[in-house]
Amino acid sequence: MFERAELLAALAAHGRVVRIVVAEVKGSAPRETGAAMLVWQGGQSGTIGGGALEHLATLRAQEMLEGAAARRFERWPLGPGIGQCCGGAVTLVSERFEPGDMLPEDVVVRPVTEDGAVMPLSVHRLLAAVRGQGVVPAPQLVQGWFIEPVARPARLIWIWGAGHVGRALVSVLAPLPDLAITWIDTATERFPETIPAGVTMLPAVDPALLVAHAPHAAEHVVLTYSHALDLELCHRILARGSRGLGVIGSQTKAARFRARLADLGHSVTEIQHMTCPIGDKSLGKHPQAIALGIAAAMLKAAERGGLRGERTA
Repeated sequence: MFERAELLAALAAHGRVVRIVVAEVKGSAPRETGAAMLVWQGGQSGTIGGGALEHLATLRAQEMLEGAAARRFERWPLGPGIGQCCGGAVTLVSERFEPGDMLPEDVVVRPVTEDGAVMPLSVHRLLAAVRGQGVVPAPQLVQGWFIEPVARPARLIWIWGAGHVGRALVSVLAPLPDLAITWIDTATERFPETIPAGVTMLPAVDPALLVAHAPHAAEHVVLTYSHALDLELCHRILARGSRGLGVIGSQTKAARFRARLADLGHSVTEIQHMTCPIGDKSLGKHPQAIALGIAAAMLKAAERGGLRGERTA
């Protein structure tokens, strides 16, 4: 996926940037087609798999920052070519971007080899499907042209609480692709000084009032400092409807919440929509360990379309 927002942020912060993307994979390789990284003067972000391939690609990108070439197309046999243990081959496309460059908002299509001077009919058809039917293509190399859809969040995550576990969870989830994270707590000072890219901080004196503004497709993770606030948030989220609701806590807290939610008029079916407790208690009680358990549960739940219906002891 072409991370447009991430690239724009890097251009604004660092000036000229080279983006390296895996355009094609043959056999075993450290990353998949579409994996990308950014390189700028004195820094970089993302990864195409590490090791010798990433090191060499980064050196090439640093040359491009100062050189005349704005695009580079290279095929690397990983084993015999650069000594990596992966036995496959990887094709990389490196492109230099400047602040002020116009970036597409739906799909990025460009020739990357000399064979791609004229757009093939297959690429024309793919573009027509994207813009006429809303089809999202996979990143792919087609007759000298590389096609990438512009990344759009596939999951809307609302995290309620900016305490130790909330901070740890946001730090784990924020780098993952396809997530749009909204982070809520009672005051600005509850949040860290630096908010990760792609995370929207939303302070509110009464966070429960914000539930009415949450998208119905959002998935909620409730882990505030107050059991009373947690319960009120669960009550309102279940009433509004969502793609999933996970709540931090114990089995005792879960039993009490289910009883109180029933008293508040929620049906058994509605209450089953809540995953409580969420996480993996076998990992321990350190905030980072709790966050890892919650993040793992959320990633597994993605296969089922959200957090709903999952119970994690």
